[in-house]
Amino acid sequence: MIVVIGSSNTDMVIKCAHLPAPGETILGGSFFMNAGGKGANQAVAAARLNGDVTFIAKVGNDVFGNQAIELFKKENINTECIFIDDANASGIALITVDDKGENCIAVAQGSNGNLSVDDIKKAGRVLHDADIILVQLEIPIATIEYIAGFAKQHNKKLILNPAPACVLSDELLSKISIITPNEKEASMLAGVEINDIGSAQKAAKILSGKGIETVIITLGEEGALSYQQNIFSIIPTNKVTAIDTTAAGDVFNGALAVAVSEQKNIEDAIAFANNAASISVTRLGAQASAPYRSEPGLIGL
Repeated sequence: MIVVIGSSNTDMVIKCAHLPAPGETILGGSFFMNAGGKGANQAVAAARLNGDVTFIAKVGNDVFGNQAIELFKKENINTECIFIDDANASGIALITVDDKGENCIAVAQGSNGNLSVDDIKKAGRVLHDADIILVQLEIPIATIEYIAGFAKQHNKKLILNPAPACVLSDELLSKISIITPNEKEASMLAGVEINDIGSAQKAAKILSGKGIETVIITLGEEGALSYQQNIFSIIPTNKVTAIDTTAAGDVFNGALAVAVSEQKNIEDAIAFANNAASISVTRLGAQASAPYRSEPGLIGL
């Protein structure tokens, strides 16, 4: 079983010719509203790729929270550990997407910022049954630290997607099985500016030296770099025309969790995740862009 722990948001998206500069007002094109949040996106991505998924999250006692839970149920995600926050509204994300598929995002955390250690303890049975635990950084750091300690103590494989980017303690990093930063996040965590494969390799070695078993740095169009047991690998991705990159990293992580749970080796797991992410960027939306296992490019993988 894959247990995803993280955020659930409602995304409000505007398509524009270009991303607005500070102080600039743009008359945009289409507007749409989608379910989002890094945790929720990853849970949906994993479920659509045939993962057995339980999602641990917190939503507000409002229309957005209720809609999110119903959507998760339709995706065959176990929702028994989604907690209701009567004090805070559900998370909201405002997203602008330009003609090249690039985006900028502002998030009001709401109930996501109130997913506590006590909540995680209430989900103890589910965590004990987990094969893979997948977390991100849109919930409190104290909660993530507790989850990491639990995973280490109970020998659970923990995947950390360190997004949004922030500085993390070496003690926390030492408890991570697999970390999946992009170039910006890896630069912040390792203290190395990444501008080519060589600098990405240097950053990966530094992160590995903090006790992380497997380091995977996603490189956008160039695919991903992995480092484990003193071996580097570059796994390319499919070249596609991107429409919206909003949830590409989330789809990558959800797919990676599925592949690891199926005991694929790390190179094959990354290739599978790359394929899923490359499909997602050709579609609008966050959860809506996540592909199914039955789609061309994923059949048989």
